[in-house]
Amino acid sequence: MPLESRLNYVVKVASGCNLNCSYCYVYNQADTTWRERGGTMSRETFEAMIERIRRHCLLSGQEEVQLAFHGGEPTLVGPARLAWMCATARERLGELAEVGFSMQTNGTRLNETWVSVLAEHDVRVSVSLDGPREINDVHRVDRSGRGSHDAVLRGISLLRAAEVPFGILSVVQLGAEPLVIHRHFLELGAASIGYLLPSYTHDTIGAVRSEFGPTPVADFLIPIFEDWWFNSSIEVSIREFWNLARLIMGGSTRLDTIGNPPLRFVAVESDGAIFGLDKLRSCEDGMAAMGLSVHDADFREIADAAPFHAAVLAGLPLPSGCGACPERDTCAGGHLPNRYSKARGFDNPSVWCADLLALFAHIRGRMGISHEETRLRRESLRQSREQALAAVEIS
Repeated sequence: MPLESRLNYVVKVASGCNLNCSYCYVYNQADTTWRERGGTMSRETFEAMIERIRRHCLLSGQEEVQLAFHGGEPTLVGPARLAWMCATARERLGELAEVGFSMQTNGTRLNETWVSVLAEHDVRVSVSLDGPREINDVHRVDRSGRGSHDAVLRGISLLRAAEVPFGILSVVQLGAEPLVIHRHFLELGAASIGYLLPSYTHDTIGAVRSEFGPTPVADFLIPIFEDWWFNSSIEVSIREFWNLARLIMGGSTRLDTIGNPPLRFVAVESDGAIFGLDKLRSCEDGMAAMGLSVHDADFREIADAAPFHAAVLAGLPLPSGCGACPERDTCAGGHLPNRYSKARGFDNPSVWCADLLALFAHIRGRMGISHEETRLRRESLRQSREQALAAVEIS
């Protein structure tokens, strides 16, 4: 993907976090670059970033920009500062592009002021939660080791009272009872649910397989799929299932965790440093860093200064061992960090390969779509796109 193409932005408005989740890929895995920065994003840095985004909009011609407020924990920046950021982004970019906002939060610090700001600026909210108290509070604890579940539910209750739609993002809890977790989320009234594959590489997965067997992710997700398929309203969006279905039907994924699509987004740290795919932090120390900053570099400079990250933005090739796999064009090797090993880099299938194959097989069975039908659907969609482009050029 040329660096003149459209980009979206993960904005790390706070580098710290009030929680200390045991599995966190930012603070508790291979990467240590978080120690080099501290505090929250200053107005100066945010304005520098917005100017770089404005320049990239002029270069790419894109008419829509998405800013995802992230961290650490983004609420540490404070509601007044985030309100200013939203207003500033729309003011500076509004003549070029429509600006949309989202925020990924642990939910523990939400209050009425925060909820008011989120509603006023139409910020889509996703809350991190791993299940009921007895499950969530095993890993998602504060700096003193206290569970976070009750504080998260207080935040969610405020969102519901203000009628602010929210989604839940949960890391798959290997070995836990999936329907207990899933039904807890449904009871909370989430508009969408996402189930993240845990961040392991080929160098760290061994103990997991020994403890949980060959397909613990599929063992967790298939019962949830069955419950969703037979019992849930289609209004409850489970993003992994929707995207697996899109791929099976010949379409493209909208998740970077399934199908290995071109990323089309970069991260900007609280001090202005430009980073690539955040979960590369789970692979090796410093791997996600590009050596660039919004204070002195445009995003198009990634191509020359950080060729590896430019390649990731464009979509890395299929692992060499996946060529004969019937799901090679749907799974595409799996999420990039889950493909990593020190011995072979990213030339491996996902550590969750067996799980993904089981999921694809199960969902194919429910949908009644074969691998050949997927291929034919994909080819038909490709031809339709080419014909549409040709018609535009002629007109």
